[in-house]
Parts: sequence; C-alpha cells; structure tokens
Amino acid sequence: MMFPTDDAIDPASLAQEVEDRGFDSLWFPEHSHIPVARTSPYPGGGDLPRMYVHTYDPFVGLMAAAGATTTLKVGTGICLVIQRDTIHTAKEVASLDRLSGGRFLFGIGAGWNREEMADHGTDPKTRMRLMAEQVKAMKELWTQDEAEFHGEFVDFSRSWSWPKPVTAPHPPVLIGGMGPGVEDRILDYGDEWMPQRVGPDNIDEFAQRADTLQQRAADAGRGRIPMSLFGGETSKEAIEGYHRVGMDRVIYGVSSSDRDTVLKELDELAPLVRS
Repeated sequence: MMFPTDDAIDPASLAQEVEDRGFDSLWFPEHSHIPVARTSPYPGGGDLPRMYVHTYDPFVGLMAAAGATTTLKVGTGICLVIQRDTIHTAKEVASLDRLSGGRFLFGIGAGWNREEMADHGTDPKTRMRLMAEQVKAMKELWTQDEAEFHGEFVDFSRSWSWPKPVTAPHPPVLIGGMGPGVEDRILDYGDEWMPQRVGPDNIDEFAQRADTLQQRAADAGRGRIPMSLFGGETSKEAIEGYHRVGMDRVIYGVSSSDRDTVLKELDELAPLVRS
C-alpha cells in the first residue's frame, strides 16, 4: 500500500515494480481533501502527514497501475464511499474492474476525518447507515439490467447502467475497520474483512473475533469470509500469528517517496511474499 502522490514514484512504475517482485496486489487509499481547520485527531497520532494532502484519486491511480501490469490485483485501501456519489462510484468500480480484466478489489470504509465528511454533505452520525445503503445500491447497479433502489439516503428509479463488472457477480467488497460493529456490516453487505492494527500483542483477541465471525457466517449459510490485514507487521512472531489465524493476505505500506527509496523498501518486503 502506498499513498500515490504527485511527488512520489508514479503509480504505473510502482505497479510494475510490485508485480515484478511477486506481490499479490497493490492498494491505494483515498482522501479528497483535508480541511485546514481540522479538529478530528489523526489516528496515527501527531501531525497529519503531508501525503494525505497530495494523494491522487485512487481510481485514476489504480487504472494507471492496472494498465502497466498483467496479473497484479489493484485495490482501494480504503475508498471513502460516504464522501462519494453512489451512482458515479458504481460506474468507476465497474469500469476499473472491466478494464483491468477483473483484477479490482473494492476496499471500503467510513473514514475518520469528520470535517472532510461534512464538506461532502455527510453527517458523521449517520455515515454507517449511509455506507450500507450505498453498497447495497451499487450491487443492484452492478448486477441488474434495470436497477433501482429506494432507501433513507440513496434513492433512484429504474435505471440502466453499464458497463457491468467482469468479475461475477461483482468485485469483492472488503469492509475495513476494527470497531465493534464491523462484523455486522460484513455479514450484512460485505464479502471480506479488512482488519487493521493486528500484531503479536493482540493476535489472540483477533483470533476469537475471527472465529466468531466465521461461525456467524456459517450459521447464515455463507462460506468462509476471507481476511486481508491492512498494515501488517514484519516480525517472525507476527507472520506466524497471521498464518495461525488464517489471514488470507497481509498488506504492507511503503513510503510516499521517490523511486529509489520505494524500491529499497519493496526489496526489504519482498522476502515476505514467500514466507
């Protein structure tokens, strides 16, 4: 994962280097803008890194990445759907999935920057209900010849919307987060889980949550829920823990920096592909 910025290695070159080293996928996050008068605390603590202000639109960056590669999966990690128009986002997802040959992974979340949300007309208090409706409405647009949706926040009459995703029935929707309601959201409208901040210190606690989620999915008649960890640790203990809990994918970050710096970091991470 990298914040693709206007002063870092470009997305196409990055994608080629990532694919050449055997990585499974490349992930870009999203921030439309950062309000200057911001009171929402940065989750990482301290000052907000400048990359948040300089990042490309993830769909544009990922299309550049997909066009420069042949097998690499490309994903949003995460797309802030609550700050986006539902119908336009559905078309962007379908377009990227189709043009990449079905290599798109749709990671989503509700975000943390309340001022950023507010500038898009989103009430932070209702953002989770909004996100649920948006994903359900997008699934209608992706799978139905004549789609319609009537909800509290999203409402449109019978409509035609093409292209449809090449991935059947649609690209997987990965629900990001570790909050107390994330399992409910996955079972309601998600396909996979994108947890974060999991390491040796809390791997046992996470294992209990993962086991409970899988049992709930089975009870609901669903198959196993895949899990892609966002922001993994590199220690041997961490890697062993990820294997033990059945993590399907571990996503590591590299700096939003120049080519030489990023390639050095990729080379340091490359051995993990075979671990």
